[in-house]
Amino acid sequence: MRVEFKQVFAKLREKKGFEFDTWGYNVCIHAFGCWGDLASCFALFKEMKDDGKGLVAPDLCTYNSLITALCRLGKVDDALVVWEELNGSAHHPDRFTYTNLIHACCRTFRMGDATRVFNHMQSHGFRPDTLVYNSLLDGHFKATKVVEACQLFEKMVQEGVRPSCWTYNILIHGLLRNGRAEAAYTMFCDLKKKGQFVDGITYSIVVLQLCKEGQLEEALQLVEEMESRGFMADLVTITSLLISIHRHGCWDWTDRLMKYIRESDLVLSVLKWKAGMEAAMKNPPGKKKDYSPMFPSKGDFSDIMSIMTSAQDTTNMNDGERTSCDGIDEWSSSPHMDKLANQMCSTGYFSQLFTPSRGQRVQEKGPDSFDIDMVNTFLSIFLAKGKLSLACKLFEIFSDAGVSPVSYSYNSIMSSFVKKGYFTEAWAVLTEMGENFCPADTATYNMIIQGLGKMGQADLASAVLDRLLKQGGYLDIVMYNTLINALGKAGRIEEVNKLFEQMRSSGINPDVVTYNTLIEVHSKAGLLKDAYKFLKMMLDAGCTPNHVTDTTLDYLGKEIDKLRFQRASILSEKDDPS
Repeated sequence: MRVEFKQVFAKLREKKGFEFDTWGYNVCIHAFGCWGDLASCFALFKEMKDDGKGLVAPDLCTYNSLITALCRLGKVDDALVVWEELNGSAHHPDRFTYTNLIHACCRTFRMGDATRVFNHMQSHGFRPDTLVYNSLLDGHFKATKVVEACQLFEKMVQEGVRPSCWTYNILIHGLLRNGRAEAAYTMFCDLKKKGQFVDGITYSIVVLQLCKEGQLEEALQLVEEMESRGFMADLVTITSLLISIHRHGCWDWTDRLMKYIRESDLVLSVLKWKAGMEAAMKNPPGKKKDYSPMFPSKGDFSDIMSIMTSAQDTTNMNDGERTSCDGIDEWSSSPHMDKLANQMCSTGYFSQLFTPSRGQRVQEKGPDSFDIDMVNTFLSIFLAKGKLSLACKLFEIFSDAGVSPVSYSYNSIMSSFVKKGYFTEAWAVLTEMGENFCPADTATYNMIIQGLGKMGQADLASAVLDRLLKQGGYLDIVMYNTLINALGKAGRIEEVNKLFEQMRSSGINPDVVTYNTLIEVHSKAGLLKDAYKFLKMMLDAGCTPNHVTDTTLDYLGKEIDKLRFQRASILSEKDDPS
């Protein structure tokens, strides 16, 4: 209830004689932090510290709320500095401080910092709970650190920390995503036999994997088993099945799906919704045709630095420039927090331009729910089938109906534009995201880097990533792989090697796509020894090659044979007495 909260807050601020106590300040700081309004958070913090009456002062709850707000907006570096200051002040970190920091570090692939905070937590007498271990497990799997994740789980069990159902969901999902399908299926079957730690999300994870592998029959049988055990299939599960059914051209299988899901009217709602949507798309056009584009172009995709620069001007809080506010108290126990408050005072930063947060799981909202989750479901179906025009038409219909798109909606459309080479339209989508104050996430930046890579703009791609990092963003393994490929195609091998080392030092283990790209770009650059070095590194790391590796190695073998032939020709010419 953000609007109502702000109305009450404004009335209280206007009321004469009313003053917040520490509890009231903390409630407001926490609320504004949840909504990404850092300016209001730090304005209230500064007001608390500048209170001349001494009746209110920031306490540990205040600092925890501000650390949480910084982590929510990706300002993990600032949150870590504030945590360091807390360690040396009268307000020592508590369990909430450690839990929030570890969760934020794991979410942004700062596994080194997460481990440091975890060790500090244990050394100061705090026993990590299931939530902390879940965050660390999820972070290790996302960073493709499978061995470390399994060792951490063993440590969790040895220390007597009880795993939850979500713990096993993280393990199964992480193993599947890192090419350990057999181990994941074994764990899933064992949990089913024991009759514990299995819920609807566990089934949904396995169903999604079966759909990806094209095992549609097995996926439907698993949904039937899921319903028989009393678990209700949510929209994510239905979406996975519908995309797979549509991709294999088996729309008659929807009848079987409806038979399996007896206790829910979600499938029926989706099908009714689909029929109504298709009828709306088939409506005859008006007498006057509207040729205006859905995403009006403003500039060009190569001008991307303009929007990044404008975002940087409002979000860079570490530029070292002097602010117009008062100086920082040298005796303060939290000088970095005071600095952030002063910079917020001068810049007035408000909007959330980058978010590292993930979308929440979608649940059923009734048969008449034409919400953005349902729109995203059919966007995924149409785009998976390559029907970009239908997806755009759907986007237009529900935008006109007042359904506000989210980051996932824009990212889906932009991804298809980039894959088809429609860079001007992709740029227009990105511009509209900024105009609608829809925060970009890592997937958005992945699309930008992919588009710039296809255009051969390696310099611009590197600059965009620099801007991302300064805004509090982070690089995931997809972004590293995309940029390595872009720089490699541009012949900038030295920067490729530096980026690879940066990737490893940041705590992310390379995957098969990384090694395939490195072998390919070094082979094409004539650096055959380096290409062979990465092949050996790949095998030593236990990374299983795939069919792309075979194709790349065939090219590498031909280049080696060509080089040997050239050397043999040179030696034969030297030995020729004539």
